[in-house]
Amino acid sequence: MKHSFLDRYSDLGSFVHRLDPRTKLIITFAFILAVVLTPPLRWQAFALYFAVIASLILISRVPPLYVLKRSLVIVPFVLMIVIFNMFLKPGDIVAGFNIWHWQVSITDEGLLFSWNVLIKAWLSVLSLILLSSTTEFSELLKGLEQLRMPRVMVMILSFMYRYIFLLVDEVIRMKQARDSRNFGGKRMWQLKTIGNMVGTLFLRSYERGERVYGAMVARGFDGRTRTLSNLRLSRQDLYFGVGFLLCLSLISATTFIYI
Repeated sequence: MKHSFLDRYSDLGSFVHRLDPRTKLIITFAFILAVVLTPPLRWQAFALYFAVIASLILISRVPPLYVLKRSLVIVPFVLMIVIFNMFLKPGDIVAGFNIWHWQVSITDEGLLFSWNVLIKAWLSVLSLILLSSTTEFSELLKGLEQLRMPRVMVMILSFMYRYIFLLVDEVIRMKQARDSRNFGGKRMWQLKTIGNMVGTLFLRSYERGERVYGAMVARGFDGRTRTLSNLRLSRQDLYFGVGFLLCLSLISATTFIYI
């Protein structure tokens, strides 16, 4: 399994890549907060938010098609929320359908809620994809640690990213071994085989975790995230961070003024 599906383009040399991870973390969370707090009817503000994030994507030289494809991963999860609330939200009926003996109606409040969830989730995911695509994962963890994120959470994220690939490779090898033995038979037998595979994977993961922990303790591991270079805030981080936050403030202020 490829290890660079998160930070595949983190080795480019654009202005966005050169920013300190802490700067990018702060402005990303500020962007998400501004998007979430924006009223759903202020479509002009959402258009400006999209213009801002699209400009940064172009400056970073990360392929826009790559960002678009990755952002579509939220569609199934958002649709589950949108579809149910589109019909369940009270309000004026916009359209109705007959499904067997049930009368199903779409309300204006349901449509507004669906738009609100969809646009905010998509813009937030775009910002997170830009963050992960322009920053090495180890640098992100270092930045989170220096921003006083609990060390336990940083270590969990670190181990998850480092060893999820090993588990996926283990699953692929087990599946190949199963298929090479002419996997078939009745449904219950197939389910039993899959259950045995899941149990085996759990035991192997547990044993690997014990071995990794023993090896790290033997090498003096103290729970800190270490990178080859130290993080250092520069003037361009300060100027860009302040400018970006001012831009978000102007968009948000304009939004609330015209409510």
